[in-house]
Amino acid sequence: MAFLPFYIPARKQLKIVIVGGGYAGIAALTTLVQYMPDAEITIIDPRMHHLKITHLQETFRYPLSDFLVPFTALGQRFGCRHVCAELMPDEVTLQQWQNDKCITFDDHSLPFDYLLIATGAPAKGLVNHDSDYILDLNDFMETAGSELLSKHLTGQGGRKDPISVIGGGATGIQFLFEIVHFLQRHKFENKLRLIESGERVLRQFPDRFAHYVQSSMTELEIDFCPDTYFRGQQENIILLEEKNTGRRYELPSSLSLLFAGKQQGNQFTANTFGQVIVNHRVLPYIFVAGDCSHYQSFGSNALTAQSAVRKGKLAARNILRHSGLLKILEPYMHHDIGYVVSLGSTDAVGWLALENNVVTGIAASVIKEIVEAQYDLLLTGIDTYLI
Repeated sequence: MAFLPFYIPARKQLKIVIVGGGYAGIAALTTLVQYMPDAEITIIDPRMHHLKITHLQETFRYPLSDFLVPFTALGQRFGCRHVCAELMPDEVTLQQWQNDKCITFDDHSLPFDYLLIATGAPAKGLVNHDSDYILDLNDFMETAGSELLSKHLTGQGGRKDPISVIGGGATGIQFLFEIVHFLQRHKFENKLRLIESGERVLRQFPDRFAHYVQSSMTELEIDFCPDTYFRGQQENIILLEEKNTGRRYELPSSLSLLFAGKQQGNQFTANTFGQVIVNHRVLPYIFVAGDCSHYQSFGSNALTAQSAVRKGKLAARNILRHSGLLKILEPYMHHDIGYVVSLGSTDAVGWLALENNVVTGIAASVIKEIVEAQYDLLLTGIDTYLI
């Protein structure tokens, strides 16, 4: 068993339930197994596999299966159990689970010593998109981007209307550039259009990010519609509204892809150690991590995989410390050390160490590959995270 500072075990085995098998949940799992190999760990997740969701745009180049890790494989590797179910608890439910030290749902009754909530954050909803002409991130979680786009474009009866991407955040930009290269490789003549409600792309990053990306968009002949709201798609027409004037208009569009980002609401508040706070009271045996959490600390609460992994690891360490004899917990102090936005297979833009230290091109792509390789190692049980 590896050494964990300030952790003196009080007993050999804990029953731990993790609700959510995303980045935070898996980071917690690997950390718990590292320091307590005999822990009895149950993961509750509605999917049959862990999805490396930050790679989804790459399914225009690779099979979706490359980014799926079955929970059965994780169970064999780490000795955990997977229960296929979707749980979206609220504060009242968490208080009840804390009192009972047990989760009850359907035909399951899962007693626990500690519970970690890592259910993530839902995507923002823009419009009712129950349409064959609108896709969002959930569609790409089920089917590779290359398959989705090819099927739609070959079924257009020879039409070559533009494809509209809605959302100029990191996800939308990464999909945008993968799609333009996909269209070029496969000789599709459809152009691309980006719809963004703000005046520039990547608004959460320094201006140099936007300048670099928008310059690349111009070179690739991608149309840009800033300060524009998406109001719907009807067959081969997209409905738009000018932000400043309220004028509504239509443009030809073969397909709309929605990447509106994540919802900031519906997060659980936690103290600096990751324990949930309900009605100003700490629930000592329930921790939270990932996008569904907001820590009252100086650490980063960004809705990123980087922060989710760090919170998951910290929550796991503090679960073990709280179960031990000393109960000296570690505060959450992680600050993002960089962020890279992919612009296809050989280009990217990002920052490293300081936000004004902007890196572009192949150098940024290499940084992104190193960071992603670090997480891939974690999935095998090798922890290379130093901070």
